[in-house]
Amino acid sequence: MKLEKKLAGDVLVFKIQEERLDGSVAPDLKAELLVAVKNGHHKILVDLSEVTYADSSGLGALLFGQRQARSEGGALKVYGASGRIANLIRIARLENVLENYDDWQEALQSFEGSDDSNGD
Repeated sequence: MKLEKKLAGDVLVFKIQEERLDGSVAPDLKAELLVAVKNGHHKILVDLSEVTYADSSGLGALLFGQRQARSEGGALKVYGASGRIANLIRIARLENVLENYDDWQEALQSFEGSDDSNGD
């Protein structure tokens, strides 16, 4: 899986550099998210702006990361999910679980004031 990770303040950004977020990529994403949370990164933004297709296993990986982050008092949010992916999130009725932002600054600012339980 092609993935770029970088810090934007205290938010860890995962930029998925794949066209598909499906069963061939989902296990790697889940592993990366688990390691990130275990390493103390509880505010995670997944950049899906290069992803054009996602299936249930891809959404499952994002939900897994969301559960891991929430268990540590944080959150996982999504940036740039458009077209089919945004529609899939709506169809699955996950828009209240996976916050999706079209604006980069708005996505980063959405984490402000959501300090995790460890005070990191």
